[in-house]
Amino acid sequence: MIKTFTFSILLVFACCHGFAQVTEIQRYTDNIDSLKHKLVIAKDDTSRVQMMVGLSLNYRSINPDSAQYYGQKALISARQINFPKGEVGALHYLSMTQATLGNIPKALEINFIGSKIAEKNDLVDLHGRILKDIGGNYLEVNDFPNALSYSRQALKLLESVHNYGIIGNVYNNLGDYYLKLNQPDSAEYYFKLCYNIMNRYDVGYLKSGTLRRLGRVQKKRGNMLPALNYFRESLQYAYAENASTNITASCYEIAKLYQPTNFDSCTYYAQKALMVAQGGKYYEDMIIASTLLSEINEKENPRKTIEYNKITIAAKDSLYNQGQTNAIKNLTTFDAQERQYEIETATTAYQNKVKLYSLLAGLTVFLVIAFILYRNNKQKHKVNKVLESTLANLKSTQSQLIQSEKMASLGELTAGIAHEIQNPLNFVNNFSEVNSELIEELKTEKLKIKSERDEQLEEELLNDIAENEKKINHHGKRADAIVKGMLQHSQTSIGKKEPTDINKLVDEYLRLAYHGLLAKDKTFNAILKTDFDETIGNINIIPQDIGRVLLNLFNNAFYAASLPSKGGFLDPAYKHEPTVWVSTKRINTPSGDGGVVISVKDNGPGIPQKIVDKIFQPFFTTKPTGQGTGLGLSLSYDIVKAHGGEIKVETREGEETTFIITL
Repeated sequence: MIKTFTFSILLVFACCHGFAQVTEIQRYTDNIDSLKHKLVIAKDDTSRVQMMVGLSLNYRSINPDSAQYYGQKALISARQINFPKGEVGALHYLSMTQATLGNIPKALEINFIGSKIAEKNDLVDLHGRILKDIGGNYLEVNDFPNALSYSRQALKLLESVHNYGIIGNVYNNLGDYYLKLNQPDSAEYYFKLCYNIMNRYDVGYLKSGTLRRLGRVQKKRGNMLPALNYFRESLQYAYAENASTNITASCYEIAKLYQPTNFDSCTYYAQKALMVAQGGKYYEDMIIASTLLSEINEKENPRKTIEYNKITIAAKDSLYNQGQTNAIKNLTTFDAQERQYEIETATTAYQNKVKLYSLLAGLTVFLVIAFILYRNNKQKHKVNKVLESTLANLKSTQSQLIQSEKMASLGELTAGIAHEIQNPLNFVNNFSEVNSELIEELKTEKLKIKSERDEQLEEELLNDIAENEKKINHHGKRADAIVKGMLQHSQTSIGKKEPTDINKLVDEYLRLAYHGLLAKDKTFNAILKTDFDETIGNINIIPQDIGRVLLNLFNNAFYAASLPSKGGFLDPAYKHEPTVWVSTKRINTPSGDGGVVISVKDNGPGIPQKIVDKIFQPFFTTKPTGQGTGLGLSLSYDIVKAHGGEIKVETREGEETTFIITL
């Protein structure tokens, strides 16, 4: 009767167990299917890493090999995209998978790698979780000092981020630590801290494990009934959570509690623990449950003992073959990847170091160059001051040279003006003398008696006097214009343009240049040929400036034309009449305002081609030393350019030279 009842109860629990187990496995499977779907449609690399980390977590309890595969894949991807959070997450679950397979040393090794990365990147929560696992790993191998040290470090970090669920796990680890040291009071203190967190923050997954631990404390004290109550409550929460590992653990604790006093109850709970472990392929739990069943049946039913021993041996073989073989295989791959990663990291670090040293070397060179440039700049600043002073002196000297050139041309003008002004002055003097004689004759005629006076003669005398006065006035104004022209030439230009009769200006300066040379050299003779376009009209120019240009060109033309007759650089036997041609011509311009071309041509020896490009350079001259400053053409070039015009030269060596001004 008792056996029948026991069998019925066992069947009911087996059914309940089967339902719970299928539900938990289904939950993991559903999570895996969902994560795989998200992995396929993930839009960015960080999301893909997170999906693979999630797959590693969900596979850990049902397929450690797949958990290892996705964890390694997530780790590689996270490192490729420099995603530290994903890298630490992958390492975290890889270490948990190794702990599940019983490889605590490798779990520790992986955890230490993750801890360094988490600390470096200030991932406080993940760092706290890893330190919690390190403490748990040390507790598994009974290294109590390290277990306590790392658990306390984890607690400090997790409290700073208020992760109460993981804090509860740390409290349970600390309680397990003190329970192993046979200090149930300290153990109970930490278990109750976890229990309070569990109730306060409704952390459901902690309930079954914490209640089971409180039951162990009571069992350690010898309080079997309170211990049994904790174990049964733990089992209820395990079923409620569909947590197979907690069901197995709680059933095993109840079975061990019944072992000394109640064979049937011990057998029942041990068998239930075994069935749940077999359903989930939890080989370690299968070994523990089947070993207990073998022990309790040794006297009562030796045949059962043999069966359970076979189950134990098969579970151990499976644990070794499936767990350890895959673990060794996966770890070999993982170790190879880590070595490759370390090599790549070391190579990158070396390259970065080389780049840093190169940068420092470059910076040093830059600083040296900067110092040299600063020193040179300082020296240049001193030199610049000297140069500025020298430049000021040069400008002053240049102004003096320009003024000297102007005075030289003024001297040439003066000679021409003196020669030119003589004619109007002679006219003025002659007509003044004639007028004096006519006036005396008129007075004599006026003194006669009326009957003897010749009125017609008087009228003729008055007309002659008036006519002579007009001539005196004309030649006086002519002399005045010549003097004013000289004064204008000697003045500094104020840059004011005014409408000017270009033909008149050209003709005036041509005659002044001719008479100036004639005054200096009585033997000088040249033929002047002019061709003025009368349609030009007035041109807007600065007359005194253009006058200087014309005077310089005319003097050069007369000088060149007279060279062959004076034994110049051509064959002295060459005989010709010095001739200067001057012409003006109106031209059309794109603006429609019209322009003028002034040509000055001589039949001198021409200009050698090798010096044609130099004639407009300052201080360049072909005249003998002391006869020219070399500034005439240079200043003429600047004046024409300032008027927006152009001056150029056309020459045939041994025949002629023509200077062309376009305004």
